[in-house]
Amino acid sequence: MTQPPVENNLAPSDNLFKTIAAARASAESRQNSNQTNTGITTINFNDRIITVKGDGATVNGSAVIILSAGTYEISGTLTDGQILVSTDKGASVELILDGATINCSNSSPIYIENAKDTKIVLADNSKNYLADGPVYTANKTKKDEPNAALFSRDDLTISGNGSLEVTGNYNDGITCKNKLTIEGGTISVNSADDGIRGKDILNIKGGNITIVSKGDGLKSDEKHAATNDTASIADGKIAISAGKISITSKGDAIQAASLISIEGGEFVLTTGTNAQYVGGTVSLKAISSGDNLVIDGGTFAISSSDDAIHSNNTLTINGGTFDIATGNNGILGNKTLEINNGDIRISRSFEGLEGSIVKINSGNIHINSSDDGMSIRTSRSSSATGGRSRWGGSGSGSNFLYINGGYIVVNANGDGLDANGSIEMTRGTLLIHGPTTSMNGALDFWSFKMTGGLLVAAGSSGMAQSPGTGSSQNSVLVYFDNYLAEGTLFHVRSSDGSEVVSFAPKKTYSSVAFSSPKLAIGTTYDVYSGGSSTGEAKDGLYEGGRYSPGTKLASFTPTGPGTYVRGSGMDSGSGSRGGRGRR
Repeated sequence: MTQPPVENNLAPSDNLFKTIAAARASAESRQNSNQTNTGITTINFNDRIITVKGDGATVNGSAVIILSAGTYEISGTLTDGQILVSTDKGASVELILDGATINCSNSSPIYIENAKDTKIVLADNSKNYLADGPVYTANKTKKDEPNAALFSRDDLTISGNGSLEVTGNYNDGITCKNKLTIEGGTISVNSADDGIRGKDILNIKGGNITIVSKGDGLKSDEKHAATNDTASIADGKIAISAGKISITSKGDAIQAASLISIEGGEFVLTTGTNAQYVGGTVSLKAISSGDNLVIDGGTFAISSSDDAIHSNNTLTINGGTFDIATGNNGILGNKTLEINNGDIRISRSFEGLEGSIVKINSGNIHINSSDDGMSIRTSRSSSATGGRSRWGGSGSGSNFLYINGGYIVVNANGDGLDANGSIEMTRGTLLIHGPTTSMNGALDFWSFKMTGGLLVAAGSSGMAQSPGTGSSQNSVLVYFDNYLAEGTLFHVRSSDGSEVVSFAPKKTYSSVAFSSPKLAIGTTYDVYSGGSSTGEAKDGLYEGGRYSPGTKLASFTPTGPGTYVRGSGMDSGSGSRGGRGRR
């Protein structure tokens, strides 16, 4: 049955349930409100004039109330009114926005109060707008509900090839109390608080999303007590598999109470001013998970005042490209941080990588930090005693750094690696342009077991350490009598002229810790400073070419895993010399 055009210029009722009851009573004479529509009902706005053609919807004041399942095509401009979805027993509803502009001064322009699920389709090439007012007085069913320009109490999906611009002047831009899925469309949100919030689950499968928010950008904040109910475990989750996402927020850009899973997508995330984070009541992280966080791919351009990527539990990176500038930590897994692949460039940070256990298995990682490059959080055993020798001690606590592969470059003003526990390196390349002050070291650990890979760590000499005790691969720790200028080559070659390493630190330095499979027990090596190389330099490490000698410092012949070289002397000691105390 077709409802004749209805003209109304009344404000929406402030009593939701009376409004719905009245609408149902009015509709009963025209249709069965439980009947599913077989065609498309059209709803057209012309200022305050509302025209409905088809079944399932009725007009009350300046509100259109959708009472039954079906498809509803919406167009035109509504100056001050609302689309209210309230099906009797919870039914599936599809809203096609095809050039719709809906403003509502005292509630949500689109309010889905009761439906099994609702799909909002942005018609091809259409431009659609939603905006609310700064104060809500109508349709309040619970404290502060609704609270967004687009608000749904039940599952909501947004798709299509059109655009949707949302202005949330009251609080959020788009909020769903259950599962919110975004499959497509060009969506821009400007909000007084959070941009897009799926309280239980926020699932983004595509689309071009731009958010400017005074709170968090993307958010899922439902929390449940620990139970055996697997459905509850999924609450507070954000899953992103594709799409272009740009967020500028005065809170976290992406925040979930439980889990974050990112498989792909393009991300530009900006929080705060990128100044050094000094704490406060507002979190300014780019990506923040209350539990686990897994990133399998995607491209990320991040500028954040607080941590760039943060997990309260385990953080796993399996792939992706990351360009990070942050005023706090670059990537932090509160318990475990594992990197299995990816191209990670942290151009600015307080500390680059952090976790109680950090595992690097592969990847291309560059870190610049004003403090430590990699920091292993302290959870040291209360029974730990004694100092650390130049070659490290037996280790203590439950803090570990494992390097099993990858290419890692650290430029740190603090410690290059601050383990607060044990380091094990089996493969990979680790280059450290370390601190220039004596109270920090390129390496800081309780024990360092070196079984493979290439390590070159240049920095100050007052707190210098090198792998040694327990290692199966040989190391050398070289001290210089004075600081050498940045770019001055450190060179080691065997007595027969075979090059072992040429490295040009990016800062002044007075010590170098070096370990390589090329260092053999019983072979004599010469150490040089200065000179030049015709090889190709990458991050200070020269490959190929020919070295023109500078100043020969000393010769040494390894007799054990740790060798100490200073001036024109040599010591193959076991770590008893120049020990460093606990901080």
